[in-house]
Amino acid sequence: MELLVVMVIIGLLASLVAPKFFGKLSSSKQKTAKAQIELFGAALDEFRLDNGRYPTTEEGLSALRERPSGLDKWKGPYLPKPVPKDPWSKDYAYKAPGEHGEYDLISYGLDGQPGGTEENSDVVSWE
Repeated sequence: MELLVVMVIIGLLASLVAPKFFGKLSSSKQKTAKAQIELFGAALDEFRLDNGRYPTTEEGLSALRERPSGLDKWKGPYLPKPVPKDPWSKDYAYKAPGEHGEYDLISYGLDGQPGGTEENSDVVSWE
């Protein structure tokens, strides 16, 4: 009986703490995606300084690690490790030229779809 009471108390505490914890987890993933996008931006700028242009959409972010054909001035790799997935284990979307600048770099959040709110909201390079 005492064990049952202890388990109920632990369950109640967990039900109070879990929502706050998962709320923090969600915002930390958004912050991680924003930080990764900023690091990609620095690497993309370095690529442009060396090559006179950003990688094309077809070349994608892999051009930061592997020399695209026809680029004699490429001095990469511009990233120390392979291009990571976003915090939700999805690929970042890269488009150059972009609709919001010379390139657009996007993580579509948990749902992997454009738009959304909270953890489903997009993390973008132009904001």
